[in-house]
Amino acid sequence: MFVLFSHPGDFTPVCTTEFVSFAKHYDDFKKLNTELIGLSVDTDISHIEWVQWIEKTLGVKIPFPIIADPLGNVSRALGMLHAESSTNTVRTVFIVDDKATIRTILYYPLELGRNIPEILRIVRSLQLIDKYGVVMPANWPYNEIIGENVLNPPPHHVEEAPKRLQQYKAMPGG
Repeated sequence: MFVLFSHPGDFTPVCTTEFVSFAKHYDDFKKLNTELIGLSVDTDISHIEWVQWIEKTLGVKIPFPIIADPLGNVSRALGMLHAESSTNTVRTVFIVDDKATIRTILYYPLELGRNIPEILRIVRSLQLIDKYGVVMPANWPYNEIIGENVLNPPPHHVEEAPKRLQQYKAMPGG
C-alpha cells in the first residue's frame, strides 16, 4: 500500500507542519507496510533545500521521497492542480492498495492541514477490511455504539440473512 499526497508549495507554513507530522508518523505507516510519497509542482532543488531546512531548523528528517512535477503533468493527470491556479497543487491524498487500486481520495483546502492520524486510521481500516471482509463503523476504533469492534457486511441475498444471524454475534438490542 502507499499514500501519495500533494502539497501546494515547499517552504510554506502549513505544508511544513504536514511534512513534519508525516515524518513523525513514518514508523506507524511502515508498521502497516505503507509507503509515503510526497508531490508538488516545485523543483527537485526546491524539495532538497526545503527538506534540508526542515532538518536543520526543526530537527526532523523527512524519510520519504518527494516527486518534483514542475511541468504539472502528473498533477494534472491525477486532478491535483488547484482550480484557481495551474501552478499550485491542492492538498490531495491518494491511498493506493497493493493491487494498484485507488481506495481513498481526500482533498483539503489550501488553508487546512491534513489530519495524519486520520490517514493512518484509513490505512488500518482498509487493511482490516481486506483481511477479514468486514465493514467499519463511524469513528472506528472509537465508535460511540460498538467501540473498537468492527461490523460484518450486510447480506447480499435474502437467503443469506437468516444464516448470518446464526453465523455472527449481534449487537445489543439487534
